[in-house]
Amino acid sequence: MSSILTNNGAMVALQTLKSINSNMADTQSKISTGKSVANAKDNSAVWAISKVMEADVKGFKGISDSLNLGQSTVAVARQASETVTDLLTDIKGKIVAAQEENVDRDKIQTDISALRDQIGAVVGAAQFNGLNLLDNKDTTAGSDTINVLASLDRSSTGVSASDISVSKQDLGTSAATITGAAQATGGTQMSGTTAGATDALTGAGTADTTDFTIVTAEVAAGVGYSISLSAGAGDFASANTSTATGRPSEIMYVAREGDTAQDVFDNLNDGLKSHLAGAGLDSDDMSMSFNSTTGAVTVTGSTTVGNDITVRSDTYADTGTDIGGGLGELANIDVTTQEGVDSALTAIEGFIQTSVDAAANFGSVQGRIETQSDFISGLTDALKSGIGSLVDADMEETSARLQALQVQQQLGVQALSIANQAPQQLLSLFR
Repeated sequence: MSSILTNNGAMVALQTLKSINSNMADTQSKISTGKSVANAKDNSAVWAISKVMEADVKGFKGISDSLNLGQSTVAVARQASETVTDLLTDIKGKIVAAQEENVDRDKIQTDISALRDQIGAVVGAAQFNGLNLLDNKDTTAGSDTINVLASLDRSSTGVSASDISVSKQDLGTSAATITGAAQATGGTQMSGTTAGATDALTGAGTADTTDFTIVTAEVAAGVGYSISLSAGAGDFASANTSTATGRPSEIMYVAREGDTAQDVFDNLNDGLKSHLAGAGLDSDDMSMSFNSTTGAVTVTGSTTVGNDITVRSDTYADTGTDIGGGLGELANIDVTTQEGVDSALTAIEGFIQTSVDAAANFGSVQGRIETQSDFISGLTDALKSGIGSLVDADMEETSARLQALQVQQQLGVQALSIANQAPQQLLSLFR
């Protein structure tokens, strides 16, 4: 049945043309934006995933900047540590040369002082953007490390940031000072026989011993520790060159942030070895051992009958102390005497090891940061590629589809034109 009121053919052709025009608009949008999913309306699930991934890419770009800054900071510290190691090696050469008695030790001492000043200049200049990793004198908790932002870790429970920790070292040449009075009976930081009191070690075939304990939980930045050795008899009496104080040696150390009881003992023990060497004595005359589990220090006296000495250990509150540099004892090197040369040779080995350890630590961290930086760069590229595979339009397919739709559009227009002419045919029935 034909009707002049209802043109079914025209309606079908019109709907088809509308569909073709809609597809044409979508295809043209893909061509102009380059995306198959340009907004949430196109595909809400894929769009949501892509936006989360794009946010991660932005975050990783910030992380890359953080890693580059951290790498530069650590690289400066590593280079300075290596330079300090070279300068300390030069100082060792001077000390060895001073072993020969037929040399001008005063001139050698002048050279050593110049090298020491150069070390101070290198350490002072070893900063990047105001941060010097070779200066660790801050007493604030946690100030002994810095954290370099390294990654964003996404899980089902959320997102968390991970860091690469860089431990500060201290190769400064400033000396530690203690101006306050010793705490009574060792305070809370020390206990044992010699804590705040004297104990005499009598030289014997079976060496006499005494003890004190470094309280592990009480080690804190700025707390001072000292061991005083009062002259007794035998070798110790002949080694006593400080008649004003009556002490051949007084070893002290001011703890820095991050130190443990082991660190305190190691520094006191190094100081003891250096002082004994300077007095012409060695470990057979006196030595110390450490129990890392309990913090107990055992002081062992001389194995020679008649070599007597009195030992006392003390602690000092952080209000009357100044933290020294890791190479602060460099100031005490004096090769103008044979005793000073012997002491210096013992001390310089410890200084060199300190700087070598610092350079090695910084080198290890720098390598880790570089590896992480390369990984973040590759990960960012992979995320970008993943986002592209989700939302980017396939331009070859889109081009082919556009041409097909253009043909369909032309045919649709033609079909609609034909359908609209159908009522005209009804006029022939009424002629």
